[in-house]
Amino acid sequence: MARNPAPDARPVALTIAGSDSGGGAGIQADLKTMEAGGAFGTSAVTAVTAQNTRGVESSHVLPVAEIEAQIDAVLSDFDVRAVKTGMLATEPIVASVADVAADLDAPLVVDPVMVAATGDRLLDPDAEDEYETLLAHATLATPNADEAEVLTGVDVEDRASAVEAGEALLETGVDAALVKGGHVPGDRVRDVLVAPEGVETFEHPRVDTDATHGSGCTLASAIATRLAHGDPLVDAVAEGVSFLERAVRYHLDVGEGPGSVHHLVALRDRAARQPTGEAVEEVVRRFVEADVSPLVPEVGMNVVAATPYAEDPGETAAVEGRITRTLSGVKPNRGVRFGASSHVARFLLSAREFDPSLRFAVNCRFDDRVERALGALDGPAVELDRTEEPDPDVEGSTMGWLARRAVGRADGTPAAVYDRGDVGKEAVTRVLAPDAGTAVDRVLALAGALPDE
Repeated sequence: MARNPAPDARPVALTIAGSDSGGGAGIQADLKTMEAGGAFGTSAVTAVTAQNTRGVESSHVLPVAEIEAQIDAVLSDFDVRAVKTGMLATEPIVASVADVAADLDAPLVVDPVMVAATGDRLLDPDAEDEYETLLAHATLATPNADEAEVLTGVDVEDRASAVEAGEALLETGVDAALVKGGHVPGDRVRDVLVAPEGVETFEHPRVDTDATHGSGCTLASAIATRLAHGDPLVDAVAEGVSFLERAVRYHLDVGEGPGSVHHLVALRDRAARQPTGEAVEEVVRRFVEADVSPLVPEVGMNVVAATPYAEDPGETAAVEGRITRTLSGVKPNRGVRFGASSHVARFLLSAREFDPSLRFAVNCRFDDRVERALGALDGPAVELDRTEEPDPDVEGSTMGWLARRAVGRADGTPAAVYDRGDVGKEAVTRVLAPDAGTAVDRVLALAGALPDE
């Protein structure tokens, strides 16, 4: 008997851009990002480039008629909910796409690709002026600082000049402009969204890597994908910026050059949630079986696990209500849930800033017996004085301070971080581990080495 089909309905997005044989930018980046964001990606290829993570070796621009045929084929068949443009290469192509844009009934995101991240030029100088015609029909333009300067003459060096460049772009008729800050020096990246309604700034710490190949394409595609889902522009930009930040931090180590952004990082993160939760359940089962009562602090023990790409406590799994001592041993109060931990989760995430391979943290008791057992661990145990921690405790500052001090004192990644407490703060040992097995081994080694009372 034949099975009934179960089709999956999702919005369609169209990218009009060049192909990257290296797979990190252009059409390839756009389609991966759209798929990761839950859209069905379609494409019109403007040029074929021979490139990799080290640079562009050659490029071949397709005839305008062939590009128009691809666009017509998509628009005549699909209900396209958003369009994104990338490498348009020449003035005739920009003009042709502008003609298409004039009749579009969908949001249009224009990424004015002019130069590759490697420094190779991807747009003829004659095509620069024609961009104004295209922008007049666009929902959003996403230039980096260099592209914004070419389009407006404004040298983008800070937030004020980014706003100035964005306001100049609005004069072309574009609905809004996102002036990206990745090319502006500094420890923090500021992407500035300028619209008639006002200015929004999206700011985050810079990731210390050169693996940004495909970042502009990925950001514009992520925003277009959210617009295809019907998100308001500000929300779409916020989601896109967050998506790219994670894609750059957890970039793909491919090629002989710096590497590529990880277009599927959000999808991989979602896929990792179930096995991460199951791993916590298995660790808890082992602790119950071994009866780790002597290591359970007064506040209760928790086992926290982060997905490989976790960036906030909501992406860590933990025991809701913690693990507590009973007359017959230990037991979890409730089940495992994502976002169930605050302090231990924030400590783990802060430690991951220094060693992203860390996945697990367990808070244990600290007293004289535990102190004497720390030598049983397979790595260094670091003591911290909580009377020196930051005040006031703004969100995340204490845990970040603990992690920075611990890594600095251990000259690497410690197996455990302990403190003797402070007024209103119980003494705690925090065990860190890269995987569930190591977390279990370290806690059970600690429990097994406890001297007799």
